Amino acid sequence: MKLLVIGGGGREHALAWKLLQSPRAARALKVFVAPGNAGTALEDGIENLPLSGIPELVEFARKESVAFTVVGPEAPLAAGIVDAFLAAGLRIFGPTRAAARLESSKAYAKDFMTRHGIPTAAHASFSAAAPAHDYLDKVGAPIVVKADGLAAGKGVVVARTPEEAHAVVDAMLAGGGSSHGEAAGIVIEEFLEGEEVSFIVMADGRHVLPLATSQDHKRLKEGDQGPNTGGMGAYSPAPVVTPMLHARIMREVIHATMAGLEHEGESYTGFLYAGLMVTPDGGVKVLEFNCRMGDPEAQVILMRLKSDLVELVEHAIDGTLDRIEAEWDRRTALGVVMAAQGYPEAPRKGDVIHGLPALLSAATPEKDFHVFHAGTADRGDGTGIVTAGGRVLCVAALGDSVRMAQRRAYDIAEQIHFGGCQMRRDIGYRAIGQKK
Repeated sequence: MKLLVIGGGGREHALAWKLLQSPRAARALKVFVAPGNAGTALEDGIENLPLSGIPELVEFARKESVAFTVVGPEAPLAAGIVDAFLAAGLRIFGPTRAAARLESSKAYAKDFMTRHGIPTAAHASFSAAAPAHDYLDKVGAPIVVKADGLAAGKGVVVARTPEEAHAVVDAMLAGGGSSHGEAAGIVIEEFLEGEEVSFIVMADGRHVLPLATSQDHKRLKEGDQGPNTGGMGAYSPAPVVTPMLHARIMREVIHATMAGLEHEGESYTGFLYAGLMVTPDGGVKVLEFNCRMGDPEAQVILMRLKSDLVELVEHAIDGTLDRIEAEWDRRTALGVVMAAQGYPEAPRKGDVIHGLPALLSAATPEKDFHVFHAGTADRGDGTGIVTAGGRVLCVAALGDSVRMAQRRAYDIAEQIHFGGCQMRRDIGYRAIGQKK
């Protein structure tokens, strides 16, 4: 049985690693990752593919009789990879290009939530700087400015002062701000106080299967300071999501979103990620939708997943998620991201990584930690594995408590070194505070 994972980051490493743990691995299961990274290349049973074009990926899946494909990152979804695979009669897990607009256009997502009564922050969309500046003069700060497009998790700025907000608008709409992605427009929205939660489900077009809850740390520095990033660490489960809140999220956000998509003629299959703000009064509002698993949330969620991911994906593709449940490790999983010097603005590449532990076969899932690669490469010149992106590694570990998982993850992370490494030392602090 052959499977294909699209992407080359930490999320894709985790997906391939978990797929390979399927009981079917004993019957010659093989996972291809396109393009993969230095970590996936080292995993027994995983093979990297130097492919990125959609036609080439379709042809490979057809030629190799790939059983199904899982799409990791957002860019191929926005480019229509699922549509192309479906047109070729190939099985693939992910939303179509139209359905993926929930992520690829923040303005569309905001309008969708308004149409269907899904709770979210007050907002306004702009494609020109002048009216955006006028709006800022009316609402003041703090305020949130988002690039309306794919920005790899870095297109959101929380502006604390009016001056900062005006500068961000100019950076995104007046020709600057390349670090914010392709900002053909922006969304300015109300700043919300509270705790952010990542709520991810699998969807099959009609049914949804909620995955374990998680929280990530978006800010670069300890104490949630510094610029927003794609995520500097995560843990699962999220203690703030009580059973009552879980039911409310499913009712007011997830089921409402699926019903809204169906009402508008869209059938959504794939991972659906709702980035939520749990407000001090116990309410919940949607900050954003992603149409794939989060990163680094995927690494900690999949560390805890005891069910066969191959079986879950097959049920999702077949539209039968209502016939299966997911089983979870009772322990906490916590992941610490090790980022390159200069991240998130201008990450440095080419630093040799020292101290990486040997990767064991995915057939040994009882190991209580795993180092998932993201921005890594092997130059093939004998110098070893080097940094090749912003977020380089995610060290994920299991423990009987948040503190124990935290200690285990940092014990491993502190053995790994590369020049200019950035690593927060407080991942999980919110959960530990809540336990107290």
